[in-house]
Amino acid sequence: MPVYKVRFIYDTGIKRDIFEYAILKGNWDFRGIPTTGTWSEVPMEKRLGTDGCPVFTADLIFEASDEKTVFHWGVDLQLINGCRKWGIFSEESDSNSHYRYLTFNLDCKSTEKVQLETYQLSYHRYLGAQKYYPNPFDQNSPHLRFAVWAPNAKNVQVVFGNSSGYIADDGFGIDKKLPPVPLKRQTNGIWETTRPDFASYVGRYYMFEIKKKNGEIVYRTDIYSRSQAGRGENDPKGAHYRGSPNDLDGTKSCSVIIDPDAVKLFGSPISVSTFWKDEFTSGFDIPKQVEDLVIYELHVGALGFGKPGPGTFSQALNLLPYLEELGVNAIELLPISEFNGDKSWGYGTSHFLAIESSAGGREALMMFVKACHQRGIAVLMDVVYNHYAHDANRAQWLFDTDSHSENIYYWYEGHENDYPEWSGGYVNNASSGWAPRYSEPMVRHLFVDSAVMLIDEFHIDGFRVDQTTSIHNYNSLHLIGTELAQANIHGAKFLLEFCATIQAVHPNAILTAEDHSTWDRVTMPIEKGGIGFHATWYSDFYRHLIGDKGEGTDYARLLLSAAHDASTPLKMDYFEGALYASQFKKIVYHENHDEAGNSRYKLGEQEYTSQRTILVAVNGAPLVGPTRDFAEARARFATGMAILSPGTPLFLMGEEVGATKAYTYNKFYENKEDLYTMKKESGNQLFRFYSDLIRLRLNNPALRSRNFEPILSSNSDRVIAFRRFTPDQEFVIIGSLNNQPFNKPGYYIFHPSLSSKNWREVFNSDAGHYGGSNWGNAGRTFYAHEGHFTVIVPANGFVVFKRIW
Repeated sequence: MPVYKVRFIYDTGIKRDIFEYAILKGNWDFRGIPTTGTWSEVPMEKRLGTDGCPVFTADLIFEASDEKTVFHWGVDLQLINGCRKWGIFSEESDSNSHYRYLTFNLDCKSTEKVQLETYQLSYHRYLGAQKYYPNPFDQNSPHLRFAVWAPNAKNVQVVFGNSSGYIADDGFGIDKKLPPVPLKRQTNGIWETTRPDFASYVGRYYMFEIKKKNGEIVYRTDIYSRSQAGRGENDPKGAHYRGSPNDLDGTKSCSVIIDPDAVKLFGSPISVSTFWKDEFTSGFDIPKQVEDLVIYELHVGALGFGKPGPGTFSQALNLLPYLEELGVNAIELLPISEFNGDKSWGYGTSHFLAIESSAGGREALMMFVKACHQRGIAVLMDVVYNHYAHDANRAQWLFDTDSHSENIYYWYEGHENDYPEWSGGYVNNASSGWAPRYSEPMVRHLFVDSAVMLIDEFHIDGFRVDQTTSIHNYNSLHLIGTELAQANIHGAKFLLEFCATIQAVHPNAILTAEDHSTWDRVTMPIEKGGIGFHATWYSDFYRHLIGDKGEGTDYARLLLSAAHDASTPLKMDYFEGALYASQFKKIVYHENHDEAGNSRYKLGEQEYTSQRTILVAVNGAPLVGPTRDFAEARARFATGMAILSPGTPLFLMGEEVGATKAYTYNKFYENKEDLYTMKKESGNQLFRFYSDLIRLRLNNPALRSRNFEPILSSNSDRVIAFRRFTPDQEFVIIGSLNNQPFNKPGYYIFHPSLSSKNWREVFNSDAGHYGGSNWGNAGRTFYAHEGHFTVIVPANGFVVFKRIW
């Protein structure tokens, strides 16, 4: 009986050595004959691949069988840290299947001596302009590999740009002194070639010249580019350009060949291993669980008060002593991958592996992350996978075709002829662009690979994935508006693939999602059939606590209602429900980028624009005299309810000093706040409040836990009380939005959980050093006889009691 040799290749594509060994598993017996029983296991050999990354291989002999016989296989990975993970992260394309394994048939007619079955974990060291090692044992003399996915192209070659950094639609801007480099089509739609002497190409501008089916020549940027030439806003729109690359929109400019294994510090390159060797400082551990975080939402572009243009990572570095004093232990960066122009929130990415040049580029991000880690601060990245850059011409849009149904990066349902106009087959998903083609493996790879690269090369600690509901729930046909179930299903499959990959590559990575659905699979562990996120943003918490978003009467809107009416009852019971719900893997906030001047809301028939917390607290009144006192007191209440909740707290930059300027997506760079001066002057007491409160949470396991018990909610008194606890610690938080303190004899509370315990006041938001009126209990200890408890509660504030054992 004929036998056939099959070589299984598991290519990690990850430079760091994170997998100790791999076990090949398959549904065949020791002779290579299919079996329905236990899968066989074979150790794989570990070596370096042509990309310089670890590769696992195994050669097996199969006896001849029907070519229609389907074999299943996969790989078990043993991580260096001892964790064991299943190494196939994508589900089958079948909508009804959740299996994660690969399939193949024996090619009995092939003349090849060895049949290859390959799995590529990540392409971030393969696609684009990458190092190539013809002899993997020689890592000192890399060649250059150009590779691009363009399945519809008739021909592809690399052309090099001149010093302008831009190639016009007619080819003007191509450096004629450098001949084009033709690429060869592979079987999977990837075109590639290699050239000797990688080092000689570093710093060159390049684009892919693509010949479409109709013979048209177009110039496209490298979707896997590590760096774009442009740093500005200028889009020549295909015309001749003779200016500076610094003025170009990076999404339209040439891509730049860089060495991912070198870091330039003050002009002198050093190896990445040398750069990272002093990444951590003894005693400053990076938090590894989402419940242990207090997250500072930072937009690099909004830094640089008093200077024109967007902020940079250099200014973010200068902010770190300020944040270290504040006490936060996690920074969440608004999207910083390449986007249109230089003044943007970043929620529209063109090049997912390139760091926005106007912010300082890749070396600047690396230095920022390293400096954060040296201070024990985790860095989370906000990433956007529900749409591309709003103007993706020269990037994803019609990359290698003129046919919309063949638009490889976008979901298009059916054919153009199925609709009255060409846009009919595109998919809306409540984002600001059309939905990606989640059913296409290479599209999913683009997103996942970029995240793997951020971990591999930048040591990012986790991700916040933007509007995941748009990915798994909101997809609908553009013209007709009907729900597109297949897009939703494949969107969910993509999210699972993302989480499974990241958790294998970095088991301690923190994964959060902006998800507005109630789908329990989103935060369910992968091992239990879930998607695998650790927490989701909880927007209803904001609506209940602050309220300047949306409309209707289903929310408490505490701060907004307190500002509009000083005496009517507040829906403290509604907010109690939000506090209770926040224990279930939620990120809570009293302010974020979406709400600080960008939302609309209605009170009665009147429509308003959202504001910063301190302004919502007093209905936008000028912050002078007693009005500022009221504003800060209520802002302290709101902050306390978020930071002391069982959810993971997050707040937007500037809240800690009472920022007031509208943080809008189109004017943020005109409304920069002088954080340093505000900290010294008008925001000094508020900053101290934030710092003390953050440390109170982080230093006490009960306050970091998810454990929560409601004690009391009184709508008429505008008072709420709740307990936070572990087996060894207990706290009671009593908050009030009443405009008068409960001081004589105090506020009476009864609850069995308080019974016969001593409670000491350990925090008072109304303390004089926070700018308050000093209504409180002066750190006294109270005995709750049979659960009865009477204490002073400040106006528009809260007090915290800790059980004394």
